Amino acid sequence: MNKFPPIILASKSPRRQELLKLMDLDFRIVLKEVDESYPDNLTPEEIALYIAQKKATAFDETVGDELVLTADTIVSIDGHILGKPETEQHAIEMLQMLSGKVHQVITGVCLFYKQQYHSFYDVSDVTFRTLTNDEIINYVTKYKPMDKAGSYGIQEWVGVTAIVKIDGSYTNVVGLPTEKLYQALVKL
Repeated sequence: MNKFPPIILASKSPRRQELLKLMDLDFRIVLKEVDESYPDNLTPEEIALYIAQKKATAFDETVGDELVLTADTIVSIDGHILGKPETEQHAIEMLQMLSGKVHQVITGVCLFYKQQYHSFYDVSDVTFRTLTNDEIINYVTKYKPMDKAGSYGIQEWVGVTAIVKIDGSYTNVVGLPTEKLYQALVKL
């Protein structure tokens, strides 16, 4: 087994925490408030990388031998960026946009180690079947996906009943492309 430096996960996402546990990685969680705004002229991939690196720069002066892991996941459909919904109505509108279509889930990852930034991203194409308005409203009401890009979690009801196809990494859709992360850690 590879020996990696101590990891600081700068994320409150329980899904990212669970994925790191499944990778048998030791980590501790440290949270810092970061403004997640970005310039208007960026592509979806650039947005995910920009925000992930912005999160990592908050740790510039505070880490020694530890590796800081940050990530940002966005959903993109037809040129629209879907972040986390602001209200339940906003969540419903997002899911109506995704219903019956293919969208992209992009996760940008930044590893900050020994004063160096190592960034990468992954893209997965996700196909939804057509959802009824009742299904969408019931999902939003029951699962409260307010902390999820695109207003859904693949590990919840929508994931197991509405996603008909994924091209790319499943863990990327969950919120952290573990396959690429592992390879990046090995190369450090």
